[in-house]
Parts: sequence; C-alpha cells; structure tokens
Amino acid sequence: MIESRIEEEWHVTRTKFTAALTAVVLAAAALAGCGDSGGGASSDGKAVVTFWQQKFEDYQQAWFKKYVDQYNASQSKVKIDYQVVPADTWQQKLKAAQAAGKAPDVATTSYGNIAAGAAQGQFSELDGLLPAEAWSDIKDNVKSFVTINGKHYAYPMLVEPSTVLYYRTDLVKAAGLDPASPPKTWADLVTWATKLTSGNVKGMTIASTAADIAWSSWGLQYNACGYLPIADDWSKARATDPCFAKVAEFYKSLFQGNTMPRQPKVGYPDAQPYGQGEVAMMANGSWAVGQLKADYAAMIPKTAVAPFPSLDGDPSKPTATLGGWTLTVDGKTKVKQQAADFIKYLLAGDPAIMADFFKTSGFSKYTVRTSVDTALAGTPEATSDPFMKIISEQVVAHGKQEPAYPFDIALAFGTAVEASMKNTADVPKAMKTADDAINDVIQKQQLKGTAPKS
Repeated sequence: MIESRIEEEWHVTRTKFTAALTAVVLAAAALAGCGDSGGGASSDGKAVVTFWQQKFEDYQQAWFKKYVDQYNASQSKVKIDYQVVPADTWQQKLKAAQAAGKAPDVATTSYGNIAAGAAQGQFSELDGLLPAEAWSDIKDNVKSFVTINGKHYAYPMLVEPSTVLYYRTDLVKAAGLDPASPPKTWADLVTWATKLTSGNVKGMTIASTAADIAWSSWGLQYNACGYLPIADDWSKARATDPCFAKVAEFYKSLFQGNTMPRQPKVGYPDAQPYGQGEVAMMANGSWAVGQLKADYAAMIPKTAVAPFPSLDGDPSKPTATLGGWTLTVDGKTKVKQQAADFIKYLLAGDPAIMADFFKTSGFSKYTVRTSVDTALAGTPEATSDPFMKIISEQVVAHGKQEPAYPFDIALAFGTAVEASMKNTADVPKAMKTADDAINDVIQKQQLKGTAPKS
C-alpha cells in the first residue's frame, strides 16, 4: 500500500541490518542456481524476457499475471518469464543480480530511482524502441518524471498523489460546517480541525513523526515555497528560507491545538484512524481510497475528498507530490527490443489494458496517459466513482514529481518539523538544525552539481 511514497532508501531504514544481510545471502544463493535472466532461450526456442515485479497489493500480481499470460499466448518468438519479488528483499536481490550479470530484462522501477539508474548505466534508453506516439500520450506534468537530459529511460505506469484531504460529511454537518465547501487555506483547515474535535474524536490526522513528515510534506513544501529545502543543483541547503517556517508552524498549530492524535497507533500511510471513526478528517495519499473501500466500506458514503488546502488558497499550486511506478529495460540486456515491445503492449498500447488496471485498483491510483483517461471516461465504474474525478482533475493535475535526492535530506526536514510541532525546539532553531544537517549530507555524499536534469 505504501510502495511508491517512500523510495528504496525508506524500505532500508525500516529493515534491520541482520535481516538485510540474510536477504543478501539468500538472494545470492538463489541467483547462483538461476540462469534465465539476461535474454536466454526457452526449450521451444523462444527468446526469454525476464520480468521482475516488486510485490504490491494482491490484485496487482493478479493483474500483471493476467496480461503476461495473454501476451505470451499471442507470441510465437518471445516468452515473458514473470517473477514476483517481495518488497523487503527487492533491493538486495536486484543488486545481487546486477553484480552477477543476471539482472532482469524488465523491472518495476520507482520514479525516484530513474535518474540514478540512468547515470549508472542500469537502464536502456527507450527512444527508438517505443514509437513517438507512446511518449506524446503521456501527460505533460509526468513526462519529466521519466526524462533525463532529454532522453527517456522508463515508461510510466501510474501516479499516486501523496496528499489528499478526506473528511466525514456527517460530522462536518453536525459541526455547522458546509461539506460542499471544504477548507481552501491552511488557516481554514486549522479552524475546521478545531471545530470537528469533539469528545473522543479528533478533528484531523496528519503525519506526526519525522520519517512520515519527511516525504508526505513534500507537496506542502512546494506549496509554501515553490521549491524544496535544497538548491536546485544540490549545492547547498535552504531550509532557513522563511517560507519553510510556515510549513512547520502549520503542523505545530494542529498538534499544539490538540486537534490531532498525539500518539497515533499507525503511521501516515494507514487510513485506520479515519476508518475506525477516531478522526473527522484525514490527510493521506490516494492509496487510502483502496484501503477504505476494502476495509471500511461503511465509511465510503460518509466520506468526501478534496485537494489538500493551499497556504494562500490558490488551488493551482501543488499540495501533493506524485509517486509511482514505471517499467525499465536493463542496460545490458540481450533482448532490448523484445523487452521494449512487452512494455509497449502492457503500458503504452491498447488503453483498455491500463483502464482495466485502474478499475481493478478501485481507482486508488491514477493514469499517466491521456488516451487512458479517455477510455475511462466512457466506463460507468469510473464516472460513478465518488473520488476519482476530484483527485484526478484537482490533485494529480497540479502534483509535482517526488524529489530524487537522498532520503537523508527529506528526513532532516521532517525531523525539524516534528521538533517544532512537539515543542522540543522553536521553529527558527529547528530549521537551522535542518539546514546544517542538509549541508552535512551534501558534503559527505558529494551531492553538489549531481542533481538530475529533465
């Protein structure tokens, strides 16, 4: 459910060293007996394209298998060898495979890892392998996600906005507020959260720990400042710019106003507090739609969604970043064109294929192609969904790409916001600490001048 919000660095931070080491050993052992990667041939003479998919929700594995099977049935010279790899061993197994020269020909890759992979020669350039119309079909605010120095190294599959506002229409009415006119500014949201806090029900839930704030607040950082707390060329920190203090003050006002859970049982990606009626409003990603539909269906008729409020009320400014997944072709594969042909079929071909994916997801993930939007517009499931149109047109349309810098940068800012909101440091001091920490990361990891260019 949280696969695309926190890049692989975040998966590593949640994994103990001993578990990671065990995974490396097991992956290496498994690969020692595996010779079908890198463009081999099957017993019937077909070229084999090995496809590794990082494990996501169960419905995704079923969807991938359905269309891999259909593709294989239609091919006389190519076979897709589809393998699902658990998320907690993905990094280790992929690195071990690359080191052994047995990387998968096609793999799921998050947006945040495209730039680094392209720079290291891990991915094949896809220009010339896919037709021009495949690229022109991609939405304008997503094209840069897969473009490095003017060349394409991945084909996008989906986007998931990190921040959407969910609210209980029944509780909003009971508090004397208008559910048809949700908060437009951060100040409005604080007012709503205050009025909706009653008895055991808090008015709002939003990220409250450094690790969750680190990535879930990217959209709000863009909203307040128009940029992130590091220079565009990654040469220096800029967390002490006054606009970032406004982000910290916003979180602090919610927490110190006692309008949100002070010790939440689950982290930001989990919709459980809202689903169980503990809060009246929730900031969460679009993936929460899927969780509500699956686990808290009774809450759906009482729920409305809206773009997360803007600092100044301007709805055209971003409040969410867009994470998501792509398919990439290995830079050393022997079946480059066959691998690209499979990607064309699955992600860039008949719009009905991807339309089926978004329907299967319960419309908790969003399209990257205009032709798929058109295909969905003609389906009753999409047009009748209570959330899809608002999230797609008012949130995704203004979303920004997740940053590609190391997660340490994001964590430094998240740590500062948590310190501010919980009064362990005043806002100026916390931002100065973040600024120093970011500069330290830049120096130690030699980041200056390494920022990727679209």
